[in-house]
Amino acid sequence: MPLGSPPLSSDHPRECVRAHDGWVSTVNSRVLPTWLRRALALPNWLYAHGLGGLLGRRFVQVTHVGRRSGRTFHTVVEVVGYDTTTGETTVVSGFGPRADWLRNIEAAGGAQLDFGRGPSSAAYRRLSVEEATRVFAAYERRNRPVRPVVNRVLSVLVGWRYDGSPAARRRLAETLPFLAFRPAR
Repeated sequence: MPLGSPPLSSDHPRECVRAHDGWVSTVNSRVLPTWLRRALALPNWLYAHGLGGLLGRRFVQVTHVGRRSGRTFHTVVEVVGYDTTTGETTVVSGFGPRADWLRNIEAAGGAQLDFGRGPSSAAYRRLSVEEATRVFAAYERRNRPVRPVVNRVLSVLVGWRYDGSPAARRRLAETLPFLAFRPAR
């Protein structure tokens, strides 16, 4: 297993995020191919080793508090939209509405975001299907060279063939929660 991968074993088949005291499981990833688990773990490894800034505004580390445990967790997610004027950062919960990090943020009412230069508090809101569809269409336009990879990864995550069509994009926005974080004032 490469350096960026969290510990996974047959008795612990879960996608992982980093807690202050090590790796903890959050989402069952038994159905995810090994290549995808490893790719998804790499940004976590970079942030865990103080190298999150190398990712620029492409990924963000979300710090949240466990809704039951009260422990602090860090989850790295891809940024699908960033407004340089307001600082609003849009992400998508690729593992759906039951992802622990999303449920923790909703329970707490906010989180901290870190682009590798230190965390800052942020309030969040869920995007409507229409707004999420627009944000993701813009993300796809900005990332044309990697669209085949993105489409393949999304197909694995949602369990149906995502082809980037307007109908598929809308279905994606109906399936996966999109969140916009804005710096807390």
